[in-house]
Amino acid sequence: MSTPLSRARVEVDLGAIQRNAAAAARRAGVPLLPMVKADAYGLGVKEVVSALEPVEPWGYGIASVEEGEQLRDVGVTRPILVFTPLLEPDLKRARAAKLTPTLGFGDEIEAWRRVGGGPWHFAIDTGMSRAGIPWREVQRVRQLLELMPPEGAFTHFHSSELDDGTMDVQENLFREAIASLPSRPRLLHTANSGAIARQGRSPWDLVRPGIFLYGVGSGRTAAIQPEAVVHLRAPIVEIRDLQPGDTVSYDATFHVDRPARIATAAVGYADGYPRSLSEGGSVLVNGALAAVAGKVTMDMTMVDVTTIKCAIGDIVTLIGRAGDTVLTVERVADDAGMSPYELLTGLRSRAQRLYTGRRT
Repeated sequence: MSTPLSRARVEVDLGAIQRNAAAAARRAGVPLLPMVKADAYGLGVKEVVSALEPVEPWGYGIASVEEGEQLRDVGVTRPILVFTPLLEPDLKRARAAKLTPTLGFGDEIEAWRRVGGGPWHFAIDTGMSRAGIPWREVQRVRQLLELMPPEGAFTHFHSSELDDGTMDVQENLFREAIASLPSRPRLLHTANSGAIARQGRSPWDLVRPGIFLYGVGSGRTAAIQPEAVVHLRAPIVEIRDLQPGDTVSYDATFHVDRPARIATAAVGYADGYPRSLSEGGSVLVNGALAAVAGKVTMDMTMVDVTTIKCAIGDIVTLIGRAGDTVLTVERVADDAGMSPYELLTGLRSRAQRLYTGRRT
């Protein structure tokens, strides 16, 4: 590492994000609507958008008015879709910030009209049961759709990372719902990251890549795989030699039954390294795998380096690449018993951010 570390750092490869976006666009064959909600999945929305802009996305997807206002504040002029249903006071703020709401039920559409209206996208639920009007009920709002036609319409796949046929079922329900509308909205979109990888060229007008942009794929059977984006690293700040009978960390759950060497890394669950990786996680120390020893604590994590040559100041890679080995977000999340989305968005702001990578 060229830059010394005092404690945990999250390195974000913006060049990899840009290349992942370009790969998704080539495969889908239509413009992108990248999801940058939750501070771009915890990686820093301002910096991520700067990497995505050269790919010329159609717009951006977010989850709250505040996130949309933040994008406007940093100079984004493209359309911004808010994918969480909004209450009427938030609709007023959305209109003021020139955000595009996603609406499903009649009272939502009416509320948008009351605050002055503008472009909106029709949310059709085909099985997620989270937001949007159920596909079988779209006729209930037909009159409103005639009065205030949506710019776009979409649905959300609930199992795009599974080869279980449900994407085709939902796609067909969406087609049926669209066919029953007074007119076809100009912009239709269904595909998220998993669907882009599995379906190839989109039959619609936009696609909505999310976690693929940030380095997480959709399984080994997916046709395209993203480049790694996120690297969580921390320095070794202490090394100690233990004897049989010694213990490590809280509750003394790690018992040494042989001479052992334990290194302490300056990273803990307050930096976003999950506590559930206690005695179940692996890290990279000088390119070699080392097991987490004892419980991950708030600020420090101990690892067993008995067979690994290392010294104070050496770097531990907890997520990402070290040499020829990569601890993928998927692998670390699986070891932690959590989703990759949860792991990424859980990386805490206390950890220093370093943005790297060549961009066009």
